[in-house]
Amino acid sequence: MSRVAVLSLHTSPLVLPGRGDAGGMNVYVRELASSMAQAGIDATVYVRRHSDAPAVVDVEPGFRVVHIDAGPPELPKESLAGSVGEFAQGVAAQLQENPVDVLHANYWLSGVAGHRLKHELDLPLVSTFHTLARVKATTGDPEPQRRIEAEAEVIACSDVITANSVAEVQQLAKLYGADPRRIDVVAPGVDPAFFSAGSRRGARAALGLGDEPVLLFVGRIQPLKGLGVAVETLAGLGDGYRGARLLVVGGASGPDGERELRRLHDAVRRHGLQGRVSMVAPQPHHLLSTYYRAADVCLVPSRSESFGLVALEASACGVPVVAADVGGLRTLVDDGRNGFRIAERDPALYIAAVRSILDDPALASSMARHGAEMAGRYSWTATAGRLRRIFEDLSARVPLDCTA
Repeated sequence: MSRVAVLSLHTSPLVLPGRGDAGGMNVYVRELASSMAQAGIDATVYVRRHSDAPAVVDVEPGFRVVHIDAGPPELPKESLAGSVGEFAQGVAAQLQENPVDVLHANYWLSGVAGHRLKHELDLPLVSTFHTLARVKATTGDPEPQRRIEAEAEVIACSDVITANSVAEVQQLAKLYGADPRRIDVVAPGVDPAFFSAGSRRGARAALGLGDEPVLLFVGRIQPLKGLGVAVETLAGLGDGYRGARLLVVGGASGPDGERELRRLHDAVRRHGLQGRVSMVAPQPHHLLSTYYRAADVCLVPSRSESFGLVALEASACGVPVVAADVGGLRTLVDDGRNGFRIAERDPALYIAAVRSILDDPALASSMARHGAEMAGRYSWTATAGRLRRIFEDLSARVPLDCTA
């Protein structure tokens, strides 16, 4: 098993994370495809054309990105469901000329396309969902019913479903009735060449920061990510932390992104935080390490997270994490050791956790050390190796037929 078609319909690994619909999944697809190529797997990533990029982009030996024409390039994510058929047709034409051994679909839109291609080309299908509609609905972020139904159909016909964490395995089984025997935990990784502990003073000097306490939020600006909680946390630290500041690295995303950004600016004015909240445009992924190293605490107050790559990267850089007690964050944040998990969306709880870290250098140092140790267990090489074994196992099995 040496050739895989990676389906990533709605977003490209070539796009800068933190802008528009680009986020952790972009990093996942790019790093995983690169690691698979280095492990001897020929990885072609198929994405919907969204720009005037070349039809084929050779990223490195064994890893390329192919753009498929499927609807107008400027289509918003919310309108992409209607382009799935055209996308699947375009990928099928490519695969007729360049056969593969397995399909790896990322996100539900790609899963629908992969489901069609599985039956049309008689190929095994591996599905990674990244987020699940029924999970988002439980946290106040409802998705269209058609997505729920589509996810259920893809789950029922996937030969293997990869979950980012044990929590996601439980969600797939409980909310979708997925067969646990067809679910494998394949956690994302972190690249230690970029994300590792370093000089906080040097990082702050590079960013023009002083000795004041620094809180960090990295991610797309949308209600799901909980940036408002981060702002309220800074505001609630009190007079003893009047020099503290919040760095926000990311841009507005999704239909509610601009509205969320306006709410952020309103909150900053309401609390008198002008000059203490710095908005930073999305950065090339490898440059994020400077922002992590400059921070005292990284905040991840998401409503839901299937994994939580920001928490892993922050820990790898030796930064304590204060995160929501949801999804994959329960695996990455060992409460009291490399950070704190917060069970409710009450800013007062985040404030207390941040204060305890800022007020206790010994605790902060211990959390930094444990975080780096934990992150050392996650690598993209291991992720690619796990997937390679899954692909090899599928080569000896007859693809599941949900139409039988």
